[in-house]
Amino acid sequence: MPDKPFASENLAADQTDGSKGSDGSHPPTQDELDLLHYKPRIERPVKQKIDELQQGERLRHVIFSAQFSVEQLEDLGSTADKICMLSRTPSGQDFLIRLLSHKRAMLYFTQPSTRTFLSFMAACQILGITCNEVRNPTTSSETKGETHFDSIRMFSSYFDLIIMRSPLARLAEACAYLMIDLEESDNRSVPIVNAGSGADEHPTQALLDIYTLQRTFQFADPKDSSITTRYEQLQERYPNLTRGLAGKTYGFCGDIGRGRTVRSLANLLANYEGVTLIFIAPRHPTLALGDDLRQRLLDRGVRIHEVDSFEEVVDGQPVIEGLDALYMTRIQKEHNDAADAASFAEIDFSRYKLTLDLVARMKQYTPILHPFPRDQHFGEIPPEIDDDPRAMYFRQARNGMWVRAALLSSVFGVDRQIAEFFRDEFSQWHHYQEELAWTTPLGTVQK
Repeated sequence: MPDKPFASENLAADQTDGSKGSDGSHPPTQDELDLLHYKPRIERPVKQKIDELQQGERLRHVIFSAQFSVEQLEDLGSTADKICMLSRTPSGQDFLIRLLSHKRAMLYFTQPSTRTFLSFMAACQILGITCNEVRNPTTSSETKGETHFDSIRMFSSYFDLIIMRSPLARLAEACAYLMIDLEESDNRSVPIVNAGSGADEHPTQALLDIYTLQRTFQFADPKDSSITTRYEQLQERYPNLTRGLAGKTYGFCGDIGRGRTVRSLANLLANYEGVTLIFIAPRHPTLALGDDLRQRLLDRGVRIHEVDSFEEVVDGQPVIEGLDALYMTRIQKEHNDAADAASFAEIDFSRYKLTLDLVARMKQYTPILHPFPRDQHFGEIPPEIDDDPRAMYFRQARNGMWVRAALLSSVFGVDRQIAEFFRDEFSQWHHYQEELAWTTPLGTVQK
């Protein structure tokens, strides 16, 4: 199914000269004309875009979560594990910080951000990448009328990578096409990494979500021994439990319709066989699962359910009792308009908040995730749940640093160097089974 067309009206606010067309409307700005130039490429199905965003077998521009295959997700998770372990030793830190010390990155964040910005900054620092930032367009030449594309092209003159976050849908994608066209005409071009684009996608948030689930569903524990393991103990109670992300039931609760993190993670989970996705949201057109995402998941053969409470029955039991993982989100009230505010007043939002009683009914191993920030006023996850061992959201945020560093190492083609150094540094672990050699130690430490 084609993506939603770019909403060029989002850029109308950039018109500053006050001129109007004959019909009384503003003529298109250069920003709007630039984006319209890429409209045919933007409105293609995602599958048709993926090859263009790659360079050989490697990702060149990171725009959509759909760019990642299961194999790539596993490779990135493995590289993140290695970076995490190497960062604990002086020799490992020295190796990592020299790896990309000749590279420079621009963090172009024109939408408020704390975790994404800081974790990308930390990821760059781990690998020795020098960073600069623009976080407020009022401090840039855009206030003088410079277009977004001119800004991006100027950044590419000084930096080797642009990590961008924007409230404008499709802007990151259009900037990637700009870089592709520049490269084809033998002009300077650098990778674009989408750190959040309007309500569309947040692919690197989905990466850290997947990485957290990968680590969680290893079911490793510091107390594991040759006598018994946590996984074996869990299997006694849940005989059908398997390691890995396939064959599990994932719940998404809250603002599903406007949640770009939900969209990106759901698209990634659709890569795994036998998953079931349950969307728990008010039956309201703004908050419920959107038609485009629903159709995309159905087209890929994903089993989905849409319910309006944790108590609704799916497969013979209340939803809260059947989940293998729960992804909570806040209601994004900053996007409300007047009509939303009026209709939301009739919704019982307590049905979309976790309580200690609900958590007590969840499976013993079910992780609770949240992309953050959580809303202290709405209270989708009260602080008293933070001490539950299934509350993974703070570890999830920290995981973002490791997996984003892994992503940057892949984009710049140094991930194999990391693997080789890791094997030399930790050769004493070679007697482990190959599939556990690099991940088992991580299951015994707090990341």
